Amino acid sequence: MSTEALENSKMEKFSYDDSLVKMFLGATVLWGVVALALGVTIAFQLAYWKLNLDLPWTTFGRLRPLHTNAAIFAFVGNAIFAGVYYSTQRLCKARLWSHFLGRLHFWGWQLIIVAAAITLPLGFTQGKEYAELIWPIDVAIAVVWVAFGANFIGTLVKRRERHIYVALWFYIATIVTVAVLHIVNSISLPVDFMQSYPVYAGVQDALVQWWYGHNAVAFFLTTPFLGIMYYFIPKAANRPVYSYRLSIIHFWSLVFIYIWAGPHHLLYSAVPEWVQTTGMVFSVMLWMPSWGGMINGLLTLRGAWDKVRKDPVLKFFATAVTFYGMATFEGPLLSLKSVNYMGHFTDWIVGHVHAGTIGWNYMMVAGMLYFLVPKLFRTKLYSVKLANVQFWSATIGLLLYMMSMWVAGITQALMWRAIDETGKLVYPNFIETVIKIIPMYWVRAIGGTFVLLGFLVMVYNLYKTIKAAPKAEKEEEFLAPAMDSSSLEPNATAHRKLEGLPILFTILTTLAIIVGGAVEIIPSLISDKFVEKNPKVKPYTPLEIAGRDIFIKEGCYVCHSQHIRPTPEEYLRYGKPSEAADSVYDRPFQWGSRRIGPDLAREGGKRNNMWHYKHMINPREVTQGSIMPNYPWLAKNKIQYNTLKRKLKVMKALGVPYSDEQIENAVSIAQTQAQEVAEDLASSGVDMSIKNKEMVALIAYLQRLGVDTAEEETQENVAESEQ
Repeated sequence: MSTEALENSKMEKFSYDDSLVKMFLGATVLWGVVALALGVTIAFQLAYWKLNLDLPWTTFGRLRPLHTNAAIFAFVGNAIFAGVYYSTQRLCKARLWSHFLGRLHFWGWQLIIVAAAITLPLGFTQGKEYAELIWPIDVAIAVVWVAFGANFIGTLVKRRERHIYVALWFYIATIVTVAVLHIVNSISLPVDFMQSYPVYAGVQDALVQWWYGHNAVAFFLTTPFLGIMYYFIPKAANRPVYSYRLSIIHFWSLVFIYIWAGPHHLLYSAVPEWVQTTGMVFSVMLWMPSWGGMINGLLTLRGAWDKVRKDPVLKFFATAVTFYGMATFEGPLLSLKSVNYMGHFTDWIVGHVHAGTIGWNYMMVAGMLYFLVPKLFRTKLYSVKLANVQFWSATIGLLLYMMSMWVAGITQALMWRAIDETGKLVYPNFIETVIKIIPMYWVRAIGGTFVLLGFLVMVYNLYKTIKAAPKAEKEEEFLAPAMDSSSLEPNATAHRKLEGLPILFTILTTLAIIVGGAVEIIPSLISDKFVEKNPKVKPYTPLEIAGRDIFIKEGCYVCHSQHIRPTPEEYLRYGKPSEAADSVYDRPFQWGSRRIGPDLAREGGKRNNMWHYKHMINPREVTQGSIMPNYPWLAKNKIQYNTLKRKLKVMKALGVPYSDEQIENAVSIAQTQAQEVAEDLASSGVDMSIKNKEMVALIAYLQRLGVDTAEEETQENVAESEQ
């Protein structure tokens, strides 16, 4: 706007709602301590199994989902909202549209976190990576997210700046995409208030889940932080963004390509080959826009490197962008089939994930907190030295973490696939691999402790900073002209014009992310060709469904996969590769993403019932060196027979071919099967009271895995030996 137009325009007085920003910053610090402490706890549990404490709510299987949810949605989530609300108001020169929606967002989000902190340790989970929360909490997330989106869009509409800055583009992409991902992945049919079954099964569920799972990383852990990067780095460095053109290329290529990459989590699986290839190709393509953003961020600091060395804010930001570049190089690398063959199911993936979450997210959050707290409280940072202590503690801890997981992952991969000259496995016992990498688990736990201690140093530093701040003053007021919608920039580019039309910008962003999702997801939902039916694969019995739900409740899926890849060593170790038909009745699917223990896809019938009983009571009694927790409560907790009819009814409504008679007699059918298992255990000295305990249901489920196609596998082995 020209000087003359500015003078003639009506000046408007306004202030910013920074009290909401402070609330989210406080929540960020609080949940950051919780999330990191949980991470350190479960890291030490893997190194020393006795730390599981023989209590149901303290086992690795139950705490690990709590850690990931606390880290992503509590710690990082609150940091995102603080950064978005602070920067959006200033980029729009407007106060937040709705005071009420802002508070609804804050308190609603904190209640969701508390609900997750209660339900997950108690075993109430949907058993899907990053989407474990039960359906009532999913509904609450959707409501709160809509409040966030409405407040953001409302603020854009009432802005006093014609053009929306690049940071706002990434916020738009985050709000739209997370809403789509969450709603599509969370569609389920409730059994009761605490449990539901997804509408998708097997291959379809795997595809939808990893379309969600990968893009939860993309659009919750990446795009909002890129927006924060584009706002806070130029502000902290007092320099403009390096390249406006590069930011345009970065944004549109990233939001279009990212959504296609989910299937790279499902390479060598029963997902159709074209889907796997598509995911791999787009994952490799993703390297270009990701590094475009990294280059734009780092070159914004060009000429300010001396300041970077002295200013902890810029030091954290520069490190964060560097780790972003590392993680977004490693991700496409791991999506290549040859590399994925090595990395999938191993701890290498854990190291990769934490390079992003600690290196990128944690470092960005720390830099943002050190920038915002002194500004919001109108004071100076208490101690630059303590900030540097935190920086080096976090950096050293992260390097220990990453390197230990790289070593552990590559060790696992090489040992799993080692075949001698006679065609036999060099390490046939899975436990050999586990024992070998325990030293790396100790290094990882120590590295995580360094990261946590650094964060606690920051908490103290910020506390002292706030304590030294002057008493709260009246909100600062600003003057700015109302946006003149009649004035247009001469010779403005098409994109520059689009930046003045936020609603159209949002629509185009939505279309960009929907295309890739639709191409991947819709064919799997409407085409029977995705799953070739096998009449030998039958639905689970009522007792086996109860056992499967116990398997999920205890978090067994975080350590065990149920999907055998079509590779020589997996055939030798586990048997026939998994097919789409094998999991057609699995809601949710249980293919897994990590192997701390062996694959269970064809576990049924390999060991007797007593072995499984001992394995649950004390795993070391049957597998020396095991790091699996004890599960003594499974022999004490009663089977919830009263829910079986409802479970079968829901399953039938979702397409599982149960008869009305099976549903009506679900309890008696389950009790009959439980009696058979209990009698077998009694022959080895177990008391018959076990027949009504969860242990029996879980054993029934484990003994069922893979048995429907076991005869086919035996016939194939005979045919091969004859050849």
